[in-house]
Amino acid sequence: MRVHVVSDVHGNVEALKRAGDGADALVVLGDLIDFVDYHDHGNGILGRVFGAEKVAKFAELRRSRRGPEFGAYIRSLWESLSDPAATVDDAVREQYSELFGAMTAPTYAIAGNVDAPHLWPEFAGEGIHHLDGETIDLDGLTFGFVGGVRLPDGVALRRHSAWVPYLRVAEEYDAAIAALPQVDVLCTHQPPAVPELTYDVVARNEEAGAASVLERINADQPRWSLFGHVHQPLSRRVRIGRTECVNVGHFKRTEQPYVLRW
Repeated sequence: MRVHVVSDVHGNVEALKRAGDGADALVVLGDLIDFVDYHDHGNGILGRVFGAEKVAKFAELRRSRRGPEFGAYIRSLWESLSDPAATVDDAVREQYSELFGAMTAPTYAIAGNVDAPHLWPEFAGEGIHHLDGETIDLDGLTFGFVGGVRLPDGVALRRHSAWVPYLRVAEEYDAAIAALPQVDVLCTHQPPAVPELTYDVVARNEEAGAASVLERINADQPRWSLFGHVHQPLSRRVRIGRTECVNVGHFKRTEQPYVLRW
């Protein structure tokens, strides 16, 4: 059996069309949407809606971590639109139409934090399966799937923005991880809380890992823990007991799937 696994597609439709070539199945671990393209400011959702010049300023403020100024600027962008939520949903639908059309059957996919899973039923068709908190059997191995990213303890998601990422309150995310039966392959968007897997060496930033994912790895010792989210991790893979923990890569840039064979 050969399975190709990708994550953090971020709008790379042409590479996604080839991702399943030669595989018996394709697994997608989220972040299909290209929301902000930091390499080409005219691309992505924000580029489509606001134009390259405004996105360039957005990117500069975010990189410099000028929090209050950044917050005020993004609010001014949303307030310039008559119906921000509808505008963003239309742009997301445009991307999803291409991205889901590029997936080869059978595909098993979860949403990442840069996704809008409430729209997925419109696009997941024959042979394209949206899984979250579910398991499947592939040639004798049980794959378990949990999407989204866990919010820190005690933090609630603010929903007043036009764009609401797939961030899950801690209790909900941890319950979804705990509810999975014992699996051979644990598939998440967020990595386990291991510093080597969560530190981004280019952004020089510690991304959030999920302690509940690490707990399941320690308790069950699946053959693989597969995830994405961190684009340039300090370490792409770490061994925990018998479990191979693998960041399958920033597919938008690498255009190479991670290959599982058994």
